[in-house]
Amino acid sequence: MDLELFLARRGGVARRSDILRAGFQRVHLEALVAAGRLHRPQRGVYAVAKADRDVLAAFRANGQLTCISAARFYGLWVLHPPQAVHLSCGNGVPKRGVVDHAACTHEATLAYPVAALADVLLHALRCLPELEALVMVQSATGAGQISVSFLRKKLIGNRNGRARAVLDLLIPRADSVLEVLAHTHFIRAGLKVKMHVNLPGVGEVDCLVEGCLVIELDGASHFEPSQIKKDQRRNKAGMLGGHLTLRYFYDDVVYQPQVMVEEIRAVLHLWATGRFAPGCWQGRTPPS
Repeated sequence: MDLELFLARRGGVARRSDILRAGFQRVHLEALVAAGRLHRPQRGVYAVAKADRDVLAAFRANGQLTCISAARFYGLWVLHPPQAVHLSCGNGVPKRGVVDHAACTHEATLAYPVAALADVLLHALRCLPELEALVMVQSATGAGQISVSFLRKKLIGNRNGRARAVLDLLIPRADSVLEVLAHTHFIRAGLKVKMHVNLPGVGEVDCLVEGCLVIELDGASHFEPSQIKKDQRRNKAGMLGGHLTLRYFYDDVVYQPQVMVEEIRAVLHLWATGRFAPGCWQGRTPPS
């Protein structure tokens, strides 16, 4: 294998010991440095010019990427990109631009300097705002990468009460970030909600609120012309079956959840007060 390809598969950075252990020769390594194709960001570490910035930061700090900075290596959902690099350095020495987490307690298995998934999630649960931690853990547990019971056993004691509360918000299945967030907002608002309900003539809907109002959470694919037609037909089928439908998008759920909840409450109020009942035809007989 080419040495530069070897490095590229590790974020563009590796320790000399790992390079030599992989079978590359020291003379070859030094020749690439002399030619300017590799550089030494610090003693015993070699990198390509376009090395992954976070991976390089981990090597420089002699730490492991963790919490939200490790999410992409495990394919986990995140709401917002990290503003600083999150590392577990294990020595407690403050580092500029780094959020330094507690020492890792599980064996890492990736080729990158990334903490084990269990440590990544435990650090996230103790570090991140509630909803940001929730979506990371939901994606991991939903994909079967780790179990909720395993995490709960690691979060004993009063100091982990907040983290355990996040686990209580997890749902058995979430097909997107929007579903777990919407479910949380609805529950917090005191609304009764069921997820992934099959309605006759419609198929599976994302949420059914108070048994009558369908809430669909639409991602980017719903803007495709064929999907727009399909969604409109599903809306019509739902109305023929006695269910109104409201659709919300990423910006609504992530950035304006309170507006979404108030609109849903307003529609439920109109329903409860008969605004969608036959009496609202103002004395006219509906066409037969």
